[in-house]
Amino acid sequence: MSEQAMQTREITGDGVVATVTGPDRPTGLVVLAHGAGGDRNAPILVALAGSLTGIGLAVARIDLPYRQQRPKGPPSPSRAAVDRDGIAAACTVLREQVPGPLILGGHSYGGRQASMLVAENPEFADGLLLTSYPLHPPGKPERMRTEHLPGITIPTVIVHGRSDAFGTSDEMAAAATLFGGPVHVVEVDKADHSLRPERSGVAALTAAAVAQYLLPG
Repeated sequence: MSEQAMQTREITGDGVVATVTGPDRPTGLVVLAHGAGGDRNAPILVALAGSLTGIGLAVARIDLPYRQQRPKGPPSPSRAAVDRDGIAAACTVLREQVPGPLILGGHSYGGRQASMLVAENPEFADGLLLTSYPLHPPGKPERMRTEHLPGITIPTVIVHGRSDAFGTSDEMAAAATLFGGPVHVVEVDKADHSLRPERSGVAALTAAAVAQYLLPG
């Protein structure tokens, strides 16, 4: 089979701001939301897109609503529901444009909001990809963010850095047992919350796990 050419396009409208990259004939779509301090051009999202498009998927890196409103600064906890609405809008718009399964996910805050969305509305995605899920604020393990995890019934891949201050490997393994559907955890050596995509090999590890656990056999 000849290698397909990659295409990149920008989508702006209907509350969606996205960069979509993929082969001419993608076999599915991954929608990725950024972390609290980033945007759709965050290094981890760009690295993941590079590996995921390599296995035949289109990847949409989206700006969450708070980032559409201002170029810098963290999200407001009081408006997290608005960010989830933005993720839902992106899934609705993009699912119509790309055939095959839709995998939803994101990094840190973006992944958390994506996970909360599918816990309440599993029809938005066929699989969930969480990179550096923020189990708790650094140094505050008593403030676990796991209440909604039993409501997640779709297959999930979690990518976790062994040096992540937002959750230890043991805490992540325990959290994985709370999900209502199948979960696979990918542990990344020598990686903190950023996952250090420039040197950890996380992008290739993630693509391999997505191919094995989230795509049809």
